[in-house]
Amino acid sequence: MSTSTQLERDARLVSTDHKVAPEEIALGVVIGRSAEFFDFFVYGIGSVLVFPHVFFPFVDPLTGTLYSFMVFSLAFIARPIGSMIFMTVDRLYGRGVKLTAAMLLLGFSTAVISFLPGYEQIGAASIFLLGVCRVSQGLALGGAWDGLASLLSLNAPRNRRGWYAMMPQLGAPFGFLLANGLFAYFVINLSEEDFLSWGWRFPFYVAFTINVVALFARLRLVVTDEFVKQLETRELEPTSVADMFAAQGKFVLIGAFVPLASFALFHLVTIFPLSWVTLFSDRSAGSFLLVQCAGAVVGAVAIVLSGLIADRIGRRPLLAISAGLIALFSAVTPFLLGGNSFGQTAFIVLGFGLLGLSFGQAAGAVSSNFASQYRYTGAALSSDLSWLTGAGFAPLVALGLSSNFGLGWVSVYLLSGAVCTLAALLFNKLEIHEGSSKPPAPVAGSGSRAGAPVHR
Repeated sequence: MSTSTQLERDARLVSTDHKVAPEEIALGVVIGRSAEFFDFFVYGIGSVLVFPHVFFPFVDPLTGTLYSFMVFSLAFIARPIGSMIFMTVDRLYGRGVKLTAAMLLLGFSTAVISFLPGYEQIGAASIFLLGVCRVSQGLALGGAWDGLASLLSLNAPRNRRGWYAMMPQLGAPFGFLLANGLFAYFVINLSEEDFLSWGWRFPFYVAFTINVVALFARLRLVVTDEFVKQLETRELEPTSVADMFAAQGKFVLIGAFVPLASFALFHLVTIFPLSWVTLFSDRSAGSFLLVQCAGAVVGAVAIVLSGLIADRIGRRPLLAISAGLIALFSAVTPFLLGGNSFGQTAFIVLGFGLLGLSFGQAAGAVSSNFASQYRYTGAALSSDLSWLTGAGFAPLVALGLSSNFGLGWVSVYLLSGAVCTLAALLFNKLEIHEGSSKPPAPVAGSGSRAGAPVHR
């Protein structure tokens, strides 16, 4: 049975046979993640500016936005399911087939939304179709986990792992800038009628092309001898989810809670404030989108700084410091976001700065806890659960609470994420201390590479 695709074969023709440099891996990872986050943010921005008017016109704008955020959450519920489905595809047909299917599904699901008729044309069926597309996006995002970030970490110099760990995270501000910039252009230059009629569809439509380009960039790394070698040494090989949970399920839970401060803040500076400003202030959506673009630049710089700082003090200490700063930031959130334009701008700039510092080292901070044969599957599911618990319902919860009880409850939500991160880091430290006092236990089937996981 064939285990390759035409895109994979084309990528192999231009790939190199020599050892892949960390810089080349980093470029492929950043391109791939930028495409994923572009789809991610195009839908999120559409949930605020478009869907309440196009798919939920039968209710008031606030209720329509809350309904839209309910549909928004579906992708995060579907994401771990997608990981498990595509892990099976990976084991049976290979990483190239898995990536091709996942990325094309992601791009296709996003592009299809651009052609959906609204509620006024086909009624409730439009909402159902939107939900199907959103679930498909979630399944695809789960399948888009390719192990390249792990390969990057394994090939990075030991004293620069924080630097290379932040590189995949740059995909978030880059994808946000592209999505936000496109929406800002159409919002500012079109009338509201034209924007809601056809202008909003363009960012969704171009998603398919962007994903094909990103897929090729990733495939030409996945098919290299270096990547295959890592697979053969069981560093990046998918394993049974049941076996992984039975052996090291506690590390999945720890890994899911460690980045909660970052992931809770993630949507509270991107999607939620856009909804708050458009619903409860006189500020135009176009001008606020431009402020968020500036915030994304600050976030990208902060992500780069996180790599430099982490290599000096360690990734976990930086996450703990960032969680503490996010807790302090939560105290001033109601005053900034609920204030004038200056306060809202300060909220975005400070929020993106803190997000960059924490998000830059959030992914895979405890992935080294996993034994080598479980690292690929364990890291993927840890990421899925982090997004589900920390970010999946953040816009819905934040808008629901703030619209009924005030912005102070947004502070409580953000503070809870910081507390979870600090608690998970403490628990992880205790696990490391306890594990170091025990002799290493061999992992069945891992041969000479078996042993206790290495903690960094």
